[in-house]
Amino acid sequence: MTDRELLEALFAAAVKAADPLTGIVKHLPAPPVNGRTVVIGAGKGAAQMAAALENLWTGPLTGVIVTRYGYGCETKSIEILEASHPVPDAAGLAGAKRLVETISDLSENDLVIALVCGGGSALLPAPPEGLTLEDEIALNEMLLASGAPISAMNVVRKHLSTIKGGRLAAATKARVVSLIVSDIPGDNPAFVASGPTIADTTTRQDALAIVEQYKLKLPAAMIAHLNSPAADAPDPNDPVFARHEHFVIASAGVSLEVAAEVARAHGVTPYILSRLRRRRSARRGSGACSPCARSIAPRPAVRKAGGSAVRRGDHGDATGERRQGRPQRRIRAGSGAGDRRPRHHRPGRRYGRHRRLGNQCRRFRGRHDGETPAGRRARRTEAA
Repeated sequence: MTDRELLEALFAAAVKAADPLTGIVKHLPAPPVNGRTVVIGAGKGAAQMAAALENLWTGPLTGVIVTRYGYGCETKSIEILEASHPVPDAAGLAGAKRLVETISDLSENDLVIALVCGGGSALLPAPPEGLTLEDEIALNEMLLASGAPISAMNVVRKHLSTIKGGRLAAATKARVVSLIVSDIPGDNPAFVASGPTIADTTTRQDALAIVEQYKLKLPAAMIAHLNSPAADAPDPNDPVFARHEHFVIASAGVSLEVAAEVARAHGVTPYILSRLRRRRSARRGSGACSPCARSIAPRPAVRKAGGSAVRRGDHGDATGERRQGRPQRRIRAGSGAGDRRPRHHRPGRRYGRHRRLGNQCRRFRGRHDGETPAGRRARRTEAA
């Protein structure tokens, strides 16, 4: 098997492990005896999760899902709404209101299945009293430009919302079972989509600290709200959460472990570096170089990482989008090369980006090209 074929096999295994059908079937709740089953949810993959749930559920289902424009799919009885991501819009505001209205009149005999995945924070704008949708849009743009990790962004969002931080689940008397696809390092369900159905353990003081740390220039109305008790999320010990359950049915960590098993089956030692890669474009590659340089593992080996990445620019700006350029370059570089070493560690790769990356770990080059740093210096002196 070539390098390219191996990398494609690892990728395919990881994607299959993230299939919502695989995760939902393992955590499917029992239907209520004398009540209704209502489905709510939000996220870029929530529509596909709803379709998978409909294929597995034997009884009647109704509900509403909010997903990104163009990410909807055909469902039988669950309504799919589309809204803007990553910048909220009026459709998302209406969608958030629909979710609350859908479950607010349910009884203790009913069951709510919440399908939550990445993207839900932007898809469910719900500004508190005194703030507007434009305020939430401005907040979202500031957070995306700050370079803050997604967990920190969501702490601020939770305390400037009427639906996040467990507030959606607190709006119903029904039992709530949340099935979550995590895109958060560490797979904390309270941070996925800002945890609309998960009780929040952070405080408004935490949100204020993040505002100060990342120098967010929030409007006076937002600062006033964060300093008021109205920003407090429902207490995790509130009886309303007593019958609620949540399950992380898929995540980057789960997919990486599955890919690792495939690598072992092909005689390749897998190493999971991290579930979050953050690198500055001005020092691009230094983060990927250091684990490679430190590794003394036997070859062949494969290093894997997954999760959300925020790349900061030269002036501290950040796109807020997922960055997977390096894995794609690895796949392209692996085709037919037959060399598992990083490209900037291979002989003859001493130009442009490869030269800059090589300089980051030049004292380790001798390990790969058969020449020690001392020997290289002696050769250059002799040549001069």
